[in-house]
Amino acid sequence: MGTFNFGVVGGGTMGNGIAHSAALAGFDVVLNEMNEELCRKALNTIGKNLQRGVDKGRMTTEEKESVLRRIKTTTSLDEMQSRQFVVEAVTENFEIKKSIFQKLDSSCPPETLIASNTSSISITKLAACTSRPEKVIGMHFMNPVPVMKLVEVIRGIATTDETLEQVMTLAGKMGKTPVEVNDYPGFVSNRVLMPMINEAVYCLMEGVGSAEAIDTVMKLGMNHPMGPLTLADLIGLDTCLFILQVLHEGLGDPKYRPCPLLVKMVDAGYLGRKSGRGFYKY
Repeated sequence: MGTFNFGVVGGGTMGNGIAHSAALAGFDVVLNEMNEELCRKALNTIGKNLQRGVDKGRMTTEEKESVLRRIKTTTSLDEMQSRQFVVEAVTENFEIKKSIFQKLDSSCPPETLIASNTSSISITKLAACTSRPEKVIGMHFMNPVPVMKLVEVIRGIATTDETLEQVMTLAGKMGKTPVEVNDYPGFVSNRVLMPMINEAVYCLMEGVGSAEAIDTVMKLGMNHPMGPLTLADLIGLDTCLFILQVLHEGLGDPKYRPCPLLVKMVDAGYLGRKSGRGFYKY
C-alpha cells in the first residue's frame, strides 16, 4: 500500500480522530473542513492528543511532528481528487452527507473508494446517491478513535467483495480490528447499545433508581467501564435520540421508541457533556 492517499471530510471529534489514526499509520492525509478556523482547531486537537502519547513516553517529539506533517488541511472538496480512499465524518444528517457524497463522486477518480463514518444512516441509501455504489462502504469508528480498536465495516447492498476486502485491510493497517456487518438500521453497535441506554432513561424517569444508582449497577454488576447514563452524556443525548429515531422508523418496532424523558432533555438543550448538562452536570 506504500504511501497511501487518505482523505477525511469533517474535522470534528470523529474526523480528527480518523485523520490522527491514518497519519499515525503512515498514510498521507488530507483533512477537509468548512473554514480555516475549523481546520486549525482540528489540527490543534490532533497535536494535543499526540502530545499525550509523548508525555506517556509512547512516542518521541520527532515522531509526533512527523505524524502532524503527514496531515494537510483544506477547505475545498476538490482536493480529494488525489485520494485513493475518502471517509466522510460530518454531522449525522442524511441531506448533508448526501451532498458530500455527490460532490466526492463527481470530483474523485472512478477508482476512489468512498466511506461514511455514520453511526446509523443507511450505506445503501448513501451509495445510491453516487455513480459508484459498489465502491461505497460504511466505516464506523468508535470514539475516541485513536484509542478504540473497533471499526464496524458496513457493506451496502451493492458493495463488492473487493471493496470490502480493501477496507478491512486498510482498517488493519490503521491498527484497528474491523468487523463486517450488514446494512440495517443501527448496524450492530447501536442496535444493541441504544435500547440499553433508552431503558436506563426509562428506569430514571420511572424512579427505579437515581442516575448514580443505575450507572453503578451497570458498572459493578455488568462490568461496564462506565454506566449507560454517563455514556449517553458522553455520546450526546441528541445523537442518542437521533439513532433511536432511526431504529424506530427503520425497524418499525415499538421497543425502539425513545423514552419521553430523553426527548424532553434534548428539547431543553441538556445534551450531555458538550452542553455542560445532561443526566449529570459538568
